[in-house]
Amino acid sequence: MTTGAAPRSNQDLCLATLRDTDRDRYLACLLAPEDKRGALAALYAFNAELARIRDLVHEPLPGEVRMQYWRDLLEGQAHGSSAANPIAAELLAAIELHRLPRQTLIDMIDARIFDLYDDPMETRGTLEGYAGETASALIQLASLVLAPEDAPRSADAAGHAGVAQAIAGLLLLMPLHRRRGQLYLPLEILKATGLDRDSFLEGKDTARISAAIEAFAGLGREHLVKARAAGNISPRVFPAFLPVVLAEPVLKRAQTLGAKLFDQSFLQPQWRRQMRMARAAMTKKI
Repeated sequence: MTTGAAPRSNQDLCLATLRDTDRDRYLACLLAPEDKRGALAALYAFNAELARIRDLVHEPLPGEVRMQYWRDLLEGQAHGSSAANPIAAELLAAIELHRLPRQTLIDMIDARIFDLYDDPMETRGTLEGYAGETASALIQLASLVLAPEDAPRSADAAGHAGVAQAIAGLLLLMPLHRRRGQLYLPLEILKATGLDRDSFLEGKDTARISAAIEAFAGLGREHLVKARAAGNISPRVFPAFLPVVLAEPVLKRAQTLGAKLFDQSFLQPQWRRQMRMARAAMTKKI
């Protein structure tokens, strides 16, 4: 008689994907109510799949093909069975169970098209729009999973928190983006510090580059203040905001480092990030 390990569920496979691709949101799932983890894991794994497409392709067109797969899935035009893709299957199940707006997910895909190209982010408003359709939307979708009746009351906080979180993430990825020739720091901010796209990417004028990075991080901190001022977040939706608590140390450190962030890692150790999220889960404060 032979025995084998029980097959893993789609939820388990989504969590395993997150553990490898987005450890912070993986922890956020574990800190959320158990009956909500499957849907949260599906949303976060979907987001992780979109975010890493640029890392998997060498040209924009194959990246757009990968994104089209997800768009077709959400529009009900999937080619073949979604059951073969555990993230797709779990995402569709979450959409049906929690009545999630498909258009918000499609808008997230469309916003991520920007990642495939090297066009610069033009203005602060363009950046805020990108963050709103990606990080902010993800917080709001997670809130709908956790407590749909409470989610609308935290929409304003989610909007600002997502921008702060997105800017922190972009600062951490800035050395990689610079090597690729990508620029998420708005040209509007560069112009105010006397730089343009090429001079920033060239990296020689460290004084002005530091000023631009400080202003960019300052924009993130400004949105974090607005998120906190938007009112109390319902305890039932707070797990959706847990990853946001990791933004402030990144924003502060980036303002201190300036151009030096290209030469040294400033991501806090995993254990410190886990402690910060666990503490926030108890205090319910971002």
